[in-house]
Amino acid sequence: MGGTSEGFGPRGDGPSRPGSLAFVRAVCVVGARPNFMKITPVIEALERRSAEVLLVHTGQHYDRSMSTVFFDELGLRAPDRWLDVGSGTHAEQTAGIMTALEPVIDDVRPDVVVVVGDVNSTMAAALVAAKSPARLAHVEAGLRSRDWTMPEEVNRLVTDTVSDDLLAPSQDAVDNLLAEGHAPERIYLVGNVMIDTLLANLERAKKGDVMARLGVAEGSYGLVTMHRPANVDDPDMLALLLKALGEVATRCPLLLPVHPRVAPHMAAAYVPAGVRVIEPLGYLDFLALEAGARLVLTDSGGVQEETTALGVPCLTLRDTTERPVTITEGTNVLVGRDPDRIIAEADRVLRDGVVPRRPALWDGKAGERTADVLVDEGRCRR
Repeated sequence: MGGTSEGFGPRGDGPSRPGSLAFVRAVCVVGARPNFMKITPVIEALERRSAEVLLVHTGQHYDRSMSTVFFDELGLRAPDRWLDVGSGTHAEQTAGIMTALEPVIDDVRPDVVVVVGDVNSTMAAALVAAKSPARLAHVEAGLRSRDWTMPEEVNRLVTDTVSDDLLAPSQDAVDNLLAEGHAPERIYLVGNVMIDTLLANLERAKKGDVMARLGVAEGSYGLVTMHRPANVDDPDMLALLLKALGEVATRCPLLLPVHPRVAPHMAAAYVPAGVRVIEPLGYLDFLALEAGARLVLTDSGGVQEETTALGVPCLTLRDTTERPVTITEGTNVLVGRDPDRIIAEADRVLRDGVVPRRPALWDGKAGERTADVLVDEGRCRR
């Protein structure tokens, strides 16, 4: 990690690589756990097309359980540049990433900068790229919760506004972009790249030993994730949610991997019987537990998508979602944070199950379609 990757000095005027559709030099920027799953199929597809790819890790997630372990498990090569920004306020993180990334972009002079998702690293990198000669491509463009209390919503809107290529995971995302006035020729419905990673790793995950280590059997437990400030930072709200989870756990024992940011809040809270707090999990272990769960309760965006792809019932502990396709074409129910509704919907799902459904183009080939857009000759430069 760190330093300059071989072959990534200042741009020369050499010929295109043999066999490529178009010579492309791409900088792919990641910073947080969900980014790693989204960028992996894009990098692999770009390199199959003979593109040069520089992988930049901002260091937004710097804890090993939330960062480097995912590179190991996904087989993603070590970052070519590590910006080592770390934690801080939204402003501190964003400014730190921009300041550290700008000289990288100036040095490498890429044809395209690729950003994924909706974290601070996404928006910060987008702002740097938008003021450079490179094109800017946003993977997972067009998702909208219309909830301005979520920092991610600001990041999505800003990133899409300054992007050249808008790579949408679902038709509702395309519709959002068109309604906002984005030019149709800039919008591409490519599918969900995170599902590429899920499908590529599912069988390997199922062969792991996480269930044996935890002493659980497939279909005998529920899985919970909570990390959003609205749910965990307020002790009263966290207590209400844990009480509701405790009631659900009388019907189905629950596993709750604790996000590092949440650990101090959880340590100070009363955790009911039946809710088992466990350490953070790597990608493969978490995927195996998702696939084997009777139901999942979450406030994560990515988990809503993963459970839909797996056909597992999901109850989302939020009042809004930027992924409504997981409700209209998947297995997700938006239950909010009212304890009575959480308990009632959990009872219904445990009793009746769900009908598995998966949206169009969530087929494991979104990375290929994304790469086709990025290497197109006409979109290599502004």
